[in-house]
Amino acid sequence: MSRLRVESFSVSLDGFGAGLNQDLENPLGVGGMAVHEWFFPTLVFNKMIGKTGGTTGVDNQFASRGFDGIGANIMGRNMFGPIRGPWKDEDWKGWWGPNPPYHSPVFVLTHHKREPLVMEGGTTFYFVTDGIESALKQAQKAAGGKDIRLNGGVSVIRQYLAKGLVDYMHLAVSPKLLGAGENLFAGLDLAKLGYAVKQSVAGENATHVIIEKS
Repeated sequence: MSRLRVESFSVSLDGFGAGLNQDLENPLGVGGMAVHEWFFPTLVFNKMIGKTGGTTGVDNQFASRGFDGIGANIMGRNMFGPIRGPWKDEDWKGWWGPNPPYHSPVFVLTHHKREPLVMEGGTTFYFVTDGIESALKQAQKAAGGKDIRLNGGVSVIRQYLAKGLVDYMHLAVSPKLLGAGENLFAGLDLAKLGYAVKQSVAGENATHVIIEKS
């Protein structure tokens, strides 16, 4: 049966997964890119952007296994792009260029209808307007028995956590303090929701924490 997995989701020491004021120049909000600095030196990241080389240690190992066994993806509209409100046109096709790194169906949560967007490499974006549970059902069907990766952003992960729908969560805890932004944990009692820490491993530039249903 498909599991819903959060993989390689970066958070600061004070619990923020993104900064404030997302825009084209700051796709993760102001200062938000800092919590992802552990990922950029890795071999996995370099392959994603068409470069060679990169680190192959603990950070890379955790980043790499986050792609294993994934048959579909879910993300929020803010992760797809900085555009708000109704789609004025369909020119915006995401941050990733013509060949996004997902290579499988991606279900984008939004309040505004849009036709499916077919990209290179097997990625098709489907825009879901009827809530997180509908997106999960559609992703489960599309995944064909493989797992579903819940990519974010913070608000979307919080919604799935609050309903106890996340089966597995890998957090990359960065040694950074953002001070403000979107907090992943505020107001959520993960222990009461049935989650527990299963593993904590120090990497080169982040601490990798695995949280699962206990």
